[in-house]
Amino acid sequence: MAEPIRVLVVDDDAEVRQLLLDYLGGHGYQVDVVVDSVQLRAELERQLPDVLLLDVGLPGEDGLSLARFVRERHDLPVIMISGAGSALDRIVGLEVGADDYLAKPFDPRELLARLKTVLRRYRRVSEVAEVEQASSGMQLGNCRLDLERRQLFDGQGAEISLTAMEFDLLKAFAQRPNRPLSRDQLLNLTQHRDWNPFDRSIDIRIARLRRKLEPDSGKPQIIRTVRGVGYMFVPGN
Repeated sequence: MAEPIRVLVVDDDAEVRQLLLDYLGGHGYQVDVVVDSVQLRAELERQLPDVLLLDVGLPGEDGLSLARFVRERHDLPVIMISGAGSALDRIVGLEVGADDYLAKPFDPRELLARLKTVLRRYRRVSEVAEVEQASSGMQLGNCRLDLERRQLFDGQGAEISLTAMEFDLLKAFAQRPNRPLSRDQLLNLTQHRDWNPFDRSIDIRIARLRRKLEPDSGKPQIIRTVRGVGYMFVPGN
């Protein structure tokens, strides 16, 4: 029998915690709750959840800082919950690494639907990455990325030159198809700490990659811009 999906709720509101315990627990999920950053860090050390529901307005270290902390260390789904529901708040949440953002008060049915969507996305990404890694290659449009040899080839098999940073960017994209990635996420995934996420160095490298991958770099279809968030790799183009 499959293990239940484990949801970790981080919220200082007792009513919200109880609501999620009752509702998600009633739908077959294993729900654990913590109230602040200290308890969250201890719980992550003990056991990683399958998905994290993270309140923005926590006492002490806030949810935005915690989302960045989690994204730097773990590749797990993060859904942010906040009393502030403006477009700017949502953008900031996504920029620091959240996969989705839900404003309070929320309908638990909507939260459950979003949770299922995020989990399906992660499951598909994991399955695709495993299959592609087994064959040591990933398709990016008409090009192919060889992971073991760290090389990119065009449709005719000719090698396209890549810098180390460009390869790491392509690998991060190819392993997470159809998933918007912020500049901070790309910085963390590639582990190039010398990059400054507040400058446009990533944008410059994306532009260079588009010139190498896209039939028309002025109208990118493989590495697309997601306005207010970052970039997304779209396979099959």
